[in-house]
Amino acid sequence: MPGRSVRAMAALRHGLRFLIIFIGIIFERYFRTAQGAAMGYPAEFRPRMQARTRALRTLEPLAFQTLEGAVADVWAVHGEAGGGGHYIAPDPRIVIFLDDQPPPMVLRAGSPEAAPIVAQAFFMPADLPMWARMQSPARMTHLDIHFEHAALERRLAAGRLRVDLARPRLLASNTSLVALGRMAAAEIRSPRAGRMLLDGLLTAVLAELFAAGPVVTGPSRHEATGRLAPWQMAAVRRLVEENMARPVSVADMARAARLSESWFAHAFRAEVGQPPHRWLAGLRLERAAQMIREGARPLAEVAQMTGFADQSHLSRRFRAHFGMTPTDWRRAQGRRSEQAEAGSFKTGREIWS
Repeated sequence: MPGRSVRAMAALRHGLRFLIIFIGIIFERYFRTAQGAAMGYPAEFRPRMQARTRALRTLEPLAFQTLEGAVADVWAVHGEAGGGGHYIAPDPRIVIFLDDQPPPMVLRAGSPEAAPIVAQAFFMPADLPMWARMQSPARMTHLDIHFEHAALERRLAAGRLRVDLARPRLLASNTSLVALGRMAAAEIRSPRAGRMLLDGLLTAVLAELFAAGPVVTGPSRHEATGRLAPWQMAAVRRLVEENMARPVSVADMARAARLSESWFAHAFRAEVGQPPHRWLAGLRLERAAQMIREGARPLAEVAQMTGFADQSHLSRRFRAHFGMTPTDWRRAQGRRSEQAEAGSFKTGREIWS
């Protein structure tokens, strides 16, 4: 009897211990969910990366930790020469290669025709495709941090960092980021200090990455969807306006937009609705019309200042575009100005009468 009672009490204590642990887990999950909802975070965030890889082999089991609005994971991979992949995700992410030197891998962000870049760390916006290709065989370890977009915006706002989250950032080398990444990877693989340490390291990574320099900023989502970003359109317009009197080729405009000529021509047409050379001709004619309306310069000088070969060339293109010669257009504009002035004088006289 005594032995049976002792065994029963031990079983009871074991059952109570299990029940307490189970209730604690349920309470912790409920608390985290309620806290996340109160702060605006999703109840559960999971990376949604789409990847098509070749000749890449994982060497260790994936290690990961979840944070509020983020997931951090550590990969150990071996890549063969020519290996690589195509990657795209609806969520922004940061990748830090943790080896002493950047891997022998070239990255192309936004377009397979983009300039190849070797990077130690990078930020990749949501929905921006990336291509990677190994130049030689190598082992590499990298830390990937995937963000829920609104959570990333809140973290950056808390740090007073103003960042264009539509544009990638690629760093050729940054020892501070590598050191922070290694500390985060160690905590992910063997948790010892709880979420506070990992969350602090994540904040430090954001500060270092977005405040670091020099960086390479790649094409934005506009290029990935076949369109020009606002800064590229502004750069092209500035180039043309500053060089209105001389020939400007499509290659010149492509260099201003930092794109290949073929990709620029495609993206420009998608953005503007007409080829670059036709848009340029229209811009020259609009500038010529403005100068003719002002009436201060002879037509030959207007033609020279707007990039036309001579007055005859300007007249032919002007008539095809506006339906009349520059001289007739100038007379028509003069008559309209006179009519407008007469109407203004009449209105003024009525007011004072």
